Amino acid sequence: MKTVTVHTAKTHLSRLIARAEAGEEVVIARGKIPVVRLVPVKVGKPERRFGAYRGRARVSAAFFAPLSGADLKAWGL
Repeated sequence: MKTVTVHTAKTHLSRLIARAEAGEEVVIARGKIPVVRLVPVKVGKPERRFGAYRGRARVSAAFFAPLSGADLKAWGL
């Protein structure tokens, strides 16, 4: 745990943020009295919702039609 004064925190904020992101606990104190703790924000991945795009996309019969020779060549097939 690293304890720094408010003045030092203002001067070296970017460094302290990097240390907190790396997992170190940083405490900011007024004089010798600790007042806040600098910790990283934990942001989780948003949940994927099954069927979220249901009804928004349409597939026509052309999608299932065989590709032309030129298309096959363009795809390297």
